[in-house]
Amino acid sequence: MRNIRIGMIGCGVVGQGIMRLLKENAASIEARLGGTIEVRRIAARDTEKDRGPYVPKELLTYNPAEVVNDPSVELVVEVMGGVEPSYEYLKAALEAGKSVVTANKALVAARGHELIELAEARGADLYFEAAVAGGVPVIRVLREAFASDRIRAVRGIINGTSNYILSRMSEAGIDFGPALAEAQAKGYAEADPTLDVGGGDAAHKLAILATLAYGAKLELNQIATTGIDQVSALDIRFAARFGYVIKPLAVSLALPNGALDLRVQPALISKKSVLASVNGALNAVYIEGAAVGPCLLSGMGAGALPTAVSVVSDILDVGRNLHSAAHGRVPQRSFRGDRVTVPSVQDIRDHRCRFYLRFSVPDRSGVLGKLASVLGKFDVSIEQMVQDGHETAQPVFVVVLTHPAREGDVQNALREIAALDVVTATPQALRIEEL
Repeated sequence: MRNIRIGMIGCGVVGQGIMRLLKENAASIEARLGGTIEVRRIAARDTEKDRGPYVPKELLTYNPAEVVNDPSVELVVEVMGGVEPSYEYLKAALEAGKSVVTANKALVAARGHELIELAEARGADLYFEAAVAGGVPVIRVLREAFASDRIRAVRGIINGTSNYILSRMSEAGIDFGPALAEAQAKGYAEADPTLDVGGGDAAHKLAILATLAYGAKLELNQIATTGIDQVSALDIRFAARFGYVIKPLAVSLALPNGALDLRVQPALISKKSVLASVNGALNAVYIEGAAVGPCLLSGMGAGALPTAVSVVSDILDVGRNLHSAAHGRVPQRSFRGDRVTVPSVQDIRDHRCRFYLRFSVPDRSGVLGKLASVLGKFDVSIEQMVQDGHETAQPVFVVVLTHPAREGDVQNALREIAALDVVTATPQALRIEEL
């Protein structure tokens, strides 16, 4: 069989990891593919920078258009990141009938449907395994292994930064700020961590997963997104008292009425849950099929080599398609293009679950009754209530676990409680996810 000729846009740590794998695993790759992977051109911002022993300088160019327009390149690999100008380069590659492999989660979430439809029209492939959970092959599993099943739920820890921070808060008893600083010092968090700790990164990935699970064409603003920066060490300690841990979850559920329930959130889960022991920077995705039942995938969600493994595996898959002239053999969104739908997404106010509520109040008679009265007014039923501290001039904390309640009712109750003269700080509310 002939070689597969590729060009690469971006040559940072992931790009260098790809080149390393292609070199070190060349014999295995050839045995699996029936041909070799030949790198023809690499676009990098600085062509003079030393990029290690696996990146030949003669292949470098500062201009990505040279990669896209090179007539010898039949597969373009993008590891540059960002929606623009990556979108324009990949659009041009697909318009020319060239297949694409990308690790760019923001691009796939924001413009992926356009690019996939263009790929289908031009007889090319667009693969993006590395866009979600790095080296964890969740996209391949959803697209292929679950093709014969109906997926009821996808729940995941898919942002390593957030998981590392909450894990450290739990292990060391520290608050969000110090845990974030530690994550930045160790390279787990960016200097501006907003996309990670605010939930945006996980929302991008959830949009991709929900498309693959349900054939849904989603917009990011349809995903209810809450960051982990609201969680304190106090919440983690209280959660532990009740038998829970707090994890940064991305959740996609198929509801009985046909709508989707889509959320990114810090949530309480049972210490006995399969996701409870996923700590540090690890990622994990827990899939529930109607027939197969639960399936857990876990591993490194970031890093040069784990991400590069997913990229190179996609290169091999596309290479097999090129060898057999069988583009689109597996639909890139799991579902054929004419079967991808615009779904109904449940309003977050209609979501029902149990809640963890924390209040700061003075320790005096009648206070608990006022809290319970307002909660009852909005049909929020109390399952458990504890008070931390007593007989002190300082405010004490009251924590409530509710029975299942409608989110809109809980939020209405909290607004009324926040206005009471006995409440000394903004009430805290976290969802409890049943796993």
